[in-house]
Amino acid sequence: MPEVSFQTNPNAYRHWRVEFDGPIARVLMQVDKDHPLREGYELKLNSYDLGVDIELADIVRRMRFEHPDVNTIAITSGHHQVFCAGANINMLGRSAHAWKVNFCKFTNETRCELEELSRTSGYRTIAALNGTCAGGGYELAMACDEIWLVDDGNSAVSLPETPLLGVLPGTGGLTRLVDKRKVRRDRADIFCTLAEGVRGKRALEWKLVDQIAPRSKFEEKVAARAKELAATGAKKGDRKGIALGPIQREAEGNIHRYSSLTMAFRPEKRTAELTIVVPPAKDAPRDAAAIFAEGDRFWPLRLWREIEYALLDLRINRPDTGLVTVRTRGDLDDILAWDDLLVRHKDFWLAGETILLAANVLRRLERTACSFFALIDAESAFGGSLLELAWACDRAYMLDAESVSIARSPLNEGALPMTTGITRSACRLLGAPAIDRELQGDYSKMDAQAAEERGLVTEIYDALDFEDTVRIACEERVSLSPDALTGMEANLRFAGPESMESKVFGRLTAWQNWIFIRPNATGPKGALTLYGKPDRPEFDFKRV
Repeated sequence: MPEVSFQTNPNAYRHWRVEFDGPIARVLMQVDKDHPLREGYELKLNSYDLGVDIELADIVRRMRFEHPDVNTIAITSGHHQVFCAGANINMLGRSAHAWKVNFCKFTNETRCELEELSRTSGYRTIAALNGTCAGGGYELAMACDEIWLVDDGNSAVSLPETPLLGVLPGTGGLTRLVDKRKVRRDRADIFCTLAEGVRGKRALEWKLVDQIAPRSKFEEKVAARAKELAATGAKKGDRKGIALGPIQREAEGNIHRYSSLTMAFRPEKRTAELTIVVPPAKDAPRDAAAIFAEGDRFWPLRLWREIEYALLDLRINRPDTGLVTVRTRGDLDDILAWDDLLVRHKDFWLAGETILLAANVLRRLERTACSFFALIDAESAFGGSLLELAWACDRAYMLDAESVSIARSPLNEGALPMTTGITRSACRLLGAPAIDRELQGDYSKMDAQAAEERGLVTEIYDALDFEDTVRIACEERVSLSPDALTGMEANLRFAGPESMESKVFGRLTAWQNWIFIRPNATGPKGALTLYGKPDRPEFDFKRV
């Protein structure tokens, strides 16, 4: 099959329309049923596939960087009588298992970034459900701050996956229902087993929606609420956005070259090598005005966009890759200087959003079903934000040589949190919190011995043993069951406290991964397989 591209732009959207009115953005979902990402199904009733959600992810990301003056986003439907029927069931039924899980993961990451816009960047969001809203459509609504439902006696909200498909809401629906919206679990139990969903006043009483309005007044009331939020929200009118151009990538066989990194795939070994090049900081902009002038060419912004694209390409287009080794090339002082630039200007919106982007990409790496080993050698520049990248990996091997060192920066002290909300340093040192406290404010360079003593790297080796040890470790890793590794990594990467996000992704990795391959859902007579057909599913009723 042709590779999936995660790049798009507003001129290329087929399924969404965005309208701006001062600080208010109106985002309309108007799916073109005749343009699915792949052939073989129609996107009826505003149902979506990965192609639809790639466009939504692009909208959310461009809100951050191109429309920082916006403070209110209203998401609604461009179709009458239906907001969104959720993920396209025929697409799910004909998709490979890995595709379904990665689709759910990407979709939920978009929901999480929409929530982050509200939490960190001064955007308030309204889901205006002007028609029936089911499954993933309701999950999109729950990612917004407020949900308005048209009260016309017909329109309902529902999570019908369990009764209709034999699966679960794939993008965090159950968790958001009880953890975020605080719906009572007994009511949530009823709601999630009602295929027809819940309407009007009952939906409001059960906290499934925040407001209802009759169809004759619905648009008027939603518009008034959007204006109210815009008037009382963050004052951002003096901000001017930057244009996000396409990510440049040259592919020569199995080597993909970006402006700041290279991803070299070795299919015969089921491995890849990600190499990041840090440019000299002497060429960095000196103040906020100069950062703005560089726009999307600003190196930290460019770097994290390219890492993100490489990770998404890995997930969807390179599922046979089991291990990625991560290297950096450059001067340690340079990456620390780039970090310092961001820290000094973190209150300037573009620098602040770049830091948030870096945090998102690091979390995306940790959620990717692939092993990652960081290799710290004589040419490395693993400092600050890139040291955070090493800590996001499953292991970090360091060469024990005089010329090799790592260093922390202020960005390691909470600016780039994990999915669980804690720092990666705290996660590494759960058993030694005193060391983590001692590290705060220490940005001195550490050699291999010091790094190992403080628990900041996995193992250190001298020049005689480093390459051979790493080679053997890589060969051993890719010889193991990928299913077992996916489960193991998803458990070990998120040590420490739970958050709503960590629950969502942990359960997506474990339960949805399992349920999607059970015969009750996807077997020849499973509910998902037979959906829309005259035959009824046949269940194995043994509980396991």
